[in-house]
Amino acid sequence: MADQKINNQALEEAIAAFAKDREQDKYVKVMELLEKSMVLMPAMPPQNLDAETEKMMREGKPVQLSGESRIVPCLLRKESGEQALPIFSSPAQIPQDKKSPVVMALPFFACVSMAMANQEKIEAVVLNPFTHNMVLNKAVLEVADKRKKQAEELAKKGQAGQKTIQLTEKQFQDLVHNRVALMLLPKYLFTHKEEGLKELQKEEGQFLLRFYNEVYPEGKKASFRADDFSVMTLNITETVQLTRVDMPDEAVKKGMCYRVYAVWKRDTQEVIYYVLEQTKDGNFIAKITSDGKHEVVEPAPDNGAEIEAIMSLVTEH
Repeated sequence: MADQKINNQALEEAIAAFAKDREQDKYVKVMELLEKSMVLMPAMPPQNLDAETEKMMREGKPVQLSGESRIVPCLLRKESGEQALPIFSSPAQIPQDKKSPVVMALPFFACVSMAMANQEKIEAVVLNPFTHNMVLNKAVLEVADKRKKQAEELAKKGQAGQKTIQLTEKQFQDLVHNRVALMLLPKYLFTHKEEGLKELQKEEGQFLLRFYNEVYPEGKKASFRADDFSVMTLNITETVQLTRVDMPDEAVKKGMCYRVYAVWKRDTQEVIYYVLEQTKDGNFIAKITSDGKHEVVEPAPDNGAEIEAIMSLVTEH
């Protein structure tokens, strides 16, 4: 299934240009080309193949697989234990000593779908890991997945020729902000519990910026500064500690999380995580659960009554 006629010369030139200086415009160019490209993905040969089909796959010849054939990619494992899905722009990018049983030619968007469907196993997609090592993290994959779905909808409506919708740098920044506030930060606190909260309380803005910088493409950093965040901790009762995080002023707008309340219950050793969000229908309190679910709870009161409202929710919990 690995098509040796793949020609990604323009893509490889764009990747090389980005690798030199890591400018945002060059990153966007790579993604534009990548979304239209066929790429190579190392994989294990599907089971129950006849000898001739398996031989053709090992020789890199195109084959037709049945719908029942299950593709199992070969993943890369980092020292931290996280796994990434490797893809390559051409056979030349795969070192001889890193050859896998088979290499499959797939549309880039097919690889995105595979990664998004296995998020519990795959942390990122890595393009040409042994040369350019361009990491496409989950935030980037989410954007690509969204663009894929938009393209599919346009195609269904017969509008495939229309102009492609692109995220501006500001829109990408907003996407990253909500990913940090609604996913990465709560996930870290649910995992590390009191120690995670102590890190937040001690390092404040510097601690939060770590999450933003993890999501941004290599060479790029968030426009926020550490002192754009405000962190305040209150020991409300002997068993309840509340840490309030005020997000940067830029986050106080529709569709954005502008404040976080992370609650530590000492008696049950439990983290409860609430966010305040601005929507087209007003400001609301929402709860992020330990399994990542987002649940809108109730309208948010005025700033002066927020702590009382959060404590009321904690009591009901």
